[in-house]
Amino acid sequence: MRLEFLAGYGMLLGYFIVCALGALVVRRLVRMPAEVFRKILHFILLGSILVFAYGFSTWWLAAAAAVTFMAMVFPVLALAERTPGYSELLVERKRGEIKRSLVVVFSMFAGLIGICWGWLGEKYLVIASIFAWGFGDAAAALVGKRFGRHYIEGMLVEGRKSLEGTVAMFLVSFVTVLVVLLTHGSMEWYAYVPTAMLTAAVCALVELYTIGGMDTLTCPFAAATILISLSRFWEV
Repeated sequence: MRLEFLAGYGMLLGYFIVCALGALVVRRLVRMPAEVFRKILHFILLGSILVFAYGFSTWWLAAAAAVTFMAMVFPVLALAERTPGYSELLVERKRGEIKRSLVVVFSMFAGLIGICWGWLGEKYLVIASIFAWGFGDAAAALVGKRFGRHYIEGMLVEGRKSLEGTVAMFLVSFVTVLVVLLTHGSMEWYAYVPTAMLTAAVCALVELYTIGGMDTLTCPFAAATILISLSRFWEV
């Protein structure tokens, strides 16, 4: 167990070090909008779930690694944010955003690993739930900022969100979940499209009505709820 944890955790650290350094080098060499760099960091974070899923054979060691990583990196970020230029480098929208995101994301990782992999024994549900939110959210932000022309407003919608961004989230989430389901091959052939479609629709709606930037929690858990329910439904 100890060797498995050390090997998996070493792989996780190596992944983040290589990806973070690569992202910083690219940013220095290539001029890009701040939002694009934010999404590069976002994709690096998303990719780490594959390390948790395949770098560990035991679910609780993967969950423990997520909590350990969070506890290790949090004080580093707390010190780093005192450095001039930190917020500009990591494109923080407000002070403390990166620390807050660290806690929320890795708590979400640990929670989904415990539920989907630990309780249900279905590792692919962790990946599908997180990718449904992660890739869809990135598409919503990039498409919405660039092509948003029609806006959705209302009492339950925080600020203004574009219809184009919401549609982009649905489409990208649908494709992403479909790819994960097809790769895993855990359902009957006729179940893939409706499962991916309903999961994507719920993700897009939940993101639309989530306030305070907490879609990092609400969307993956909403996706997991739909995926778990439908995976059991198709087994009947």
